[in-house]
Amino acid sequence: MGISSLGVGSSILTQDVLDQLREADEAGQITPIDYNLANENDKQDALEVIDASMTNFIDSISAIKSATLWDERKATVDSGTSVEVSASSNTDVQDFSINVTQLATKQIEQSGSFTAITDSVDAGGTGGTFDIQVGTGAAINITYAAGATLDDIKDLINDEAGDLVDATIVQLNSGEYHLMLSSDETGDTADTNISITDVTGTLDAKVTTGLTEVQAGVNAQFTFNGGATVYERSSNTINDLITGLSMTLKETGASEVSIAQDRTSILEKFDSFVEKYNSSINELKKATKVSVEDDRGIFSSDSTIKSMQRALEDMVESVGGGVGSMIDYGFDVDQDGVMTLDKTTLEAAMDENPTNVQAFFTGGVYTDPDTSVETTLDGAFVEIATIVEGYTKTNQTLDQLNDALTENISILEDRKTSATERLDAKYEIMKKQWAAYDLMISKFNSASSMFVQMANAQTAAQG
Repeated sequence: MGISSLGVGSSILTQDVLDQLREADEAGQITPIDYNLANENDKQDALEVIDASMTNFIDSISAIKSATLWDERKATVDSGTSVEVSASSNTDVQDFSINVTQLATKQIEQSGSFTAITDSVDAGGTGGTFDIQVGTGAAINITYAAGATLDDIKDLINDEAGDLVDATIVQLNSGEYHLMLSSDETGDTADTNISITDVTGTLDAKVTTGLTEVQAGVNAQFTFNGGATVYERSSNTINDLITGLSMTLKETGASEVSIAQDRTSILEKFDSFVEKYNSSINELKKATKVSVEDDRGIFSSDSTIKSMQRALEDMVESVGGGVGSMIDYGFDVDQDGVMTLDKTTLEAAMDENPTNVQAFFTGGVYTDPDTSVETTLDGAFVEIATIVEGYTKTNQTLDQLNDALTENISILEDRKTSATERLDAKYEIMKKQWAAYDLMISKFNSASSMFVQMANAQTAAQG
């Protein structure tokens, strides 16, 4: 608790003097701790940024270190318009031709003619029931109310049997309406044939025996690779001809199709690897920059972060299992640590020996093109992942460094608290001591003043 009257008696032992002494002590004991705390907190903030960039980097490596990377496929129609195709991963690489001679169609039935959609189809006037059947499936019994209209029957069919057949009303001419029934599935009439049976005998015959076939349900037909065999499918979507290939028949005619490795997808992942590498290196370079200027890196004297930076920069030449380096496949790192990828070099290697390229990057058997000696490789990207994860995985180098910084901050905060408490105690005692001294000085000054006044009075009396 401060003593506001400090110095009143002496004009020497004032609060300002005490504050100046406190500032001097804080400058020598607290300020260095504050500086160190700020430095450790800055390090922790910088480490968080580095850790985030390294996490993005390891994610990009994870996307390309598996052999499944090379299973990416791209299916294209090189000529013709009769099909659309798509290929899933690991579909066999091949070229083939397909000639579509018939598309699969739905069975479509048309009722007799009505003058309006509100025409009653309840011939008996009392309501009733009817069965609708599609293909060889079980008949669905539908009940209609007295006075049911053509539109009512359409709605009932859609509500009760909508997963098998679509019902619509079509106006062909003025005053000529027909109930149209279309099977939900395509294929042979035996599987898609539509029939309506009047159970109670009260339904207008135009929607039962009056149904006429507008389109027959037939199977798709096509030949494959110029062969004489005619293939049939009940659907125009075909997934069982070639494993992993989905094909949709669009029209009759011939088409040429190719299934190839999807290099676009592969190269995009390689680009991501280069981008994330450069981002990580950039953060490490900023953090370890040695300079006498203000932009000196926060970890410029930290061996851990410097070691990680060197490890990343050396990877391009160090990984490869002894059969080459990433430089052979178009990768390079310049003197500033920036990685580049020459895709022309990479694709040329992929064209020449795709098996060796895959083995080099993701592991497998690499066959020397000159000596035919086989070497089993872990894969360059697998090696890189091991190096990077040595720093980024839980409880590894970056976590350990962060833990050390956290501990240092805790120690410094405790040290600052202790130093502050010591100064608080010291200056509380000094305030009390100075107050006592000030009181004594004040008393001395009062006594002195009294003696001076007495002496002056005696001198005046004698005169």
